[in-house]
Amino acid sequence: MTDKSPAILETSHKSTITLLKAEFDPRIKKYVLYLGALILLVTIAGILLIPFWWILGKLYINRYFENLHCELTTRALQFKKGVLFHTERTIPLDKIQDLTFKEGPLLRHFGLSILSVETAGQSSQSASDLSLMGIIDANQFRAKVLDQRDVVTNNISSTHDSVENGSLSDIIGILTEIKDSLQSINKKLGR
Repeated sequence: MTDKSPAILETSHKSTITLLKAEFDPRIKKYVLYLGALILLVTIAGILLIPFWWILGKLYINRYFENLHCELTTRALQFKKGVLFHTERTIPLDKIQDLTFKEGPLLRHFGLSILSVETAGQSSQSASDLSLMGIIDANQFRAKVLDQRDVVTNNISSTHDSVENGSLSDIIGILTEIKDSLQSINKKLGR
């Protein structure tokens, strides 16, 4: 019994191996600080709040940056963020349709881009399921996510193909054996 336990743990542990952790560019902090100040500057009442934003915003942004976490595992893309309100998302790789880059003039000025994750079953065409801003080597991260997605979807389709190509009768045979064993156990228990 003890010989089988480590094998089971090893198998279940393999399903959640981290392949790549995204690193975020510290320039995100400066971008968010300036973006917030720009938004406050546009509003007349917000002009009075700019000094408070400049002081308190820096503290908040530093904490926010420390809590950014994104990793690619063998089965999913996992993302965590937040200071006051925490958000955790796990997106299965087989649900990812595309990863696109978005850049605006202000993002380009800071050398940043947004990587948008689009999934199957989104509620609207224009919205992304997840947006990741400021990933270092975003092109490489995107390529690895798409490569792993292809690995996962190829495994799913090959499993589906093997079921269609004759192993369905093998599965039915195994299920019949399980049913017979359960019936035998029930008889012995007197049920």
